[in-house]
Amino acid sequence: MEQYLRENFDVSPKRPSEANLRRWRSAVSIVKNPRRRFRMVADLAKRAEAEKKRKKLQEKVRVALYVQKAALQFIDAGQRGSSMLSREVKESGFAIEPDDLANICRSHNSKGLEHSGGVAGLAKAVNVSLEDGVRSSDVPHRQNVFGSNRFAEKPSRGFWMFVWDAMQDLTLIILLLCAFVSIGVGIPTEGWPKGVYDGVGIALSILLVVFVTSVSDYKQSLQFKDLENEKKNVTIQVIRDRNRQKISIYELVVGDIVHLSIGDIVPADGLFISGYNLLVDESSLSGESEAVHVDQRAPFLLAGTKVQDGSAKMLVTSVGMRTEWGRLMDTLNEVGDDETPLQVKLNGVATIIGKIGLGFALMTFLVLTGRFLVRKIVHNEISQWSLNDASELLNFFATAVIIIVVAVPEGLPLAVTLSLAFAMKKLMNDKALVRHLSACETMGSAGSICTDKTGTLTTNHMVVHKIWICGQTKEMRNNSSENLLKSSISEQIFDLFLQSIFQNTGSEVVKGENGKNKVMGTPTEKALLEFGLLSGGEPGVYNEKYKILKIEPFNSNRKRMSVLVALPGTANKSRAFCKGASEIVLEMCDKLVDTNGKVVRLFEEQRRNIAKVINDFASEALRTLSIAFKDIEGNSGGDNIPEENFTLLAIVGIKDPVRPGVKKAVETCKAAGISVKMVTGDNIITAKAIARECGILTDGIAIEGPEFRKKTQQEMEEIIPKIQVMARSLPLDKHTLVTHLRTDFDEVVAVTGDGTNDAPALREADIGLAMGIAGTEVAKENADVIVMDDNFTTILNVARWGRSVYINVQKFVQFQLTVNVVALILNFVSACVSGSAPLTAVQMLWVNMIMDTLGALALATEPPHDGLMKRPPVGRNANLITGIMWRNIIGQSLYQIAVLLVLKFRGEQIMKLNGPDATSVLNTFIFNVFVFCQVFNEINSRDMEKINVFRGIFSSWIFLGVLASTICFQAILVEFLGTFAQTVPLSWDLWLASVLIGSVSLPLAAIVKCIPVPVAGFVDHHHHHDYVPIPSGPDMA
Repeated sequence: MEQYLRENFDVSPKRPSEANLRRWRSAVSIVKNPRRRFRMVADLAKRAEAEKKRKKLQEKVRVALYVQKAALQFIDAGQRGSSMLSREVKESGFAIEPDDLANICRSHNSKGLEHSGGVAGLAKAVNVSLEDGVRSSDVPHRQNVFGSNRFAEKPSRGFWMFVWDAMQDLTLIILLLCAFVSIGVGIPTEGWPKGVYDGVGIALSILLVVFVTSVSDYKQSLQFKDLENEKKNVTIQVIRDRNRQKISIYELVVGDIVHLSIGDIVPADGLFISGYNLLVDESSLSGESEAVHVDQRAPFLLAGTKVQDGSAKMLVTSVGMRTEWGRLMDTLNEVGDDETPLQVKLNGVATIIGKIGLGFALMTFLVLTGRFLVRKIVHNEISQWSLNDASELLNFFATAVIIIVVAVPEGLPLAVTLSLAFAMKKLMNDKALVRHLSACETMGSAGSICTDKTGTLTTNHMVVHKIWICGQTKEMRNNSSENLLKSSISEQIFDLFLQSIFQNTGSEVVKGENGKNKVMGTPTEKALLEFGLLSGGEPGVYNEKYKILKIEPFNSNRKRMSVLVALPGTANKSRAFCKGASEIVLEMCDKLVDTNGKVVRLFEEQRRNIAKVINDFASEALRTLSIAFKDIEGNSGGDNIPEENFTLLAIVGIKDPVRPGVKKAVETCKAAGISVKMVTGDNIITAKAIARECGILTDGIAIEGPEFRKKTQQEMEEIIPKIQVMARSLPLDKHTLVTHLRTDFDEVVAVTGDGTNDAPALREADIGLAMGIAGTEVAKENADVIVMDDNFTTILNVARWGRSVYINVQKFVQFQLTVNVVALILNFVSACVSGSAPLTAVQMLWVNMIMDTLGALALATEPPHDGLMKRPPVGRNANLITGIMWRNIIGQSLYQIAVLLVLKFRGEQIMKLNGPDATSVLNTFIFNVFVFCQVFNEINSRDMEKINVFRGIFSSWIFLGVLASTICFQAILVEFLGTFAQTVPLSWDLWLASVLIGSVSLPLAAIVKCIPVPVAGFVDHHHHHDYVPIPSGPDMA
């Protein structure tokens, strides 16, 4: 079976090939209800059609962006001059039509923009101040006129659509027809109302199945809808009511002033107001890979494009469906998510079992019909046919159909969806937003986690702890420490130090709603700016006095940020500031400020002393930054910021404490066979100190990025399993590490990332984890899971739930296959020996609901337990149905088949039943025993290896609810609905006997679990450097 599944039903969890997707679809057969089974499967035909539409739209955008037909622009400009404003726009106080405004940006209409008075003119037309932004009270009004920032979405499917889907089951349709025929035949032969009981019973059972199935599917769809909305809800920074604030992308309106920085996705169409070195990637819209510079001369910004470099402020001119991105998103509505590997595999299992079930159903029908015909031949009645004969043949056919209903496990693939929906909902409550379904199950197989340091392992709440300046080190212990620093150095140097803090920054000091200063930006920048504010600095003073000429924002390749400012009162004089990785900035310096506040030459001995200061800071687990400046005479370099001959001003040590619980989480990972590797851009000494504190660095290797990059392939293979820390790394190093782990060691790798340059590594990894707080929108877009609180413990929680999904699906598969095996053999043997099936159509439909919808609900939604993280991860190519599962299935099946067949053929004697209703009582008793066997086997399936199956049962309220509902409805069915279910009320001793016979499954399962089975499919080679094998065999039981 596993070989067949690998050949036909094996797909990659990320970006599966078109050929693989088509292969498994063509291999699927014996599908009772394609509409329901494939509800969560992407429609490849619609996807291809959407791709054509997307390319066509991209070509149109490319024409607008790169060809820019001059004639069209002149026509647009001419039309705009003579266009009349609609009454609605006039009454709203705006001076431009929404479509005209949208068209200026969408078609890059420079002439139209110029005709409207430029950016300032359009701001006036939409009644907004470029300094103050939109008034919050105007937002609903603007949404009414210009539209809201939402894209067209496929309408949600209502409950009755799910009812309709459930009713498309071919076997249920056939049974419904059989029910109507049964009523038609039953009334003439048995009279009213007795003749309609069988047919009505089947019809009511079908309606119950349809209703329960529909409710389950509808609730799943609502969960996925909530998750989808959460995925699209991006936070952006705007100026409103004179304050810079964060809002949801859905609240954005025309006229908003948006702040853009590296890694942001442009949230709407708009125009560049001001900024530095803005480089935008428009490939998502136009298909062109070359990034575009945006400035006052080319100010057009389009929604959906990505900020590659620089920063800017943007005036929003169109939102939602008036943007090209909105039109493009409309075409992507039909694409759908790729199915997960487990969903595909279970479609394969359902296909195999379905074929076996179809064979048994056919044989059962032939045997029953053959016995019927032989009986008629023996009694010379072959030429005499009556309605009773037709009714009997119809019952044979219904029995065969019922076997197909029970044998084809339609719920198997849908159990994965149910389990994933439940896990994703719980993870969202636990601060993890799963963007791709497959990531949730893949995370359960993760063998390595490559994690960032800042914010993930640490709290991301940074404060300046130590400063080296003018040759002396000062520790910042309390609020008076800032005054101590000010008094110990000259006023000129202190002023220069504050200028470097307030002007060489990517963050901003803004007024909060309470009127107090608030810093918006990265934690490192916030620590510096907060220190500057506590020291009495005023950012506005420096920005008014020194005009900023150019900014080079920080990125993970340069590992520094630089700014060039004009010096007032002088011609052609400027000053450059640079801050960043301590040793990198130190290399750029040839002078320093000495103890007297004088600029002196930097000699080699002083350089060594400064390197020692950096190392001392780093050994205390401080993040170190060097701050340097350079005064430039004349205009020799134009506006370019120099990269050498700087003067070292200060070294700042920033404290970022390790998060509580991280060390324990790392220990849990190691116990679970998951290797944790810290990949950081920090100094190696800082990185090692933090890694030791977290428990990551034990007896492994700490290496720097430049050294790692020099390694040969053979050296890489030797060193990678031992690497526990990589410092001073570039995003490319992270990508290389992930690639080698996946290809050379066949590891399932999870990687964290927050920057734009982390996108390739996030895409390459099996599971990309983007940081929700520190992460850029580009990183989030390329990730599979967004860690909302940036906490390593949350990543561990994702792994725990991933393992839970896989184990829960295996539990359900084990439970359902047991019912399948028992039902098939029981019906076939009974048909061959006695000429009748032991269970009626209504009873079998009820059993089908227990093992399908209700069984999935009970077992696929079990919460994870701690034991899951005390075993190695499941291998990439592990068998879905393991030897342990087959052992349990065979053990339970043999017991149930033996008990039920003995009751079928010797039940009256054993149970001492007599009287006219003995047969009816026995059949009801067999039905009751069969159901209770499944109830107790459901409890057994909670743990496939451990004897104690009751552990944590009271924390799984869904399981208990399903179990209680099953028992209650079984009692109602037997005691009160006998007319339709063909049952009779049972005495208390028979009820007790039913429960006892079913409960034997529990001790039997404990005995069966002691039978040793070779454990295959787990990670059994390429063990991690710090992995200790976990006991198996009797200890596991």
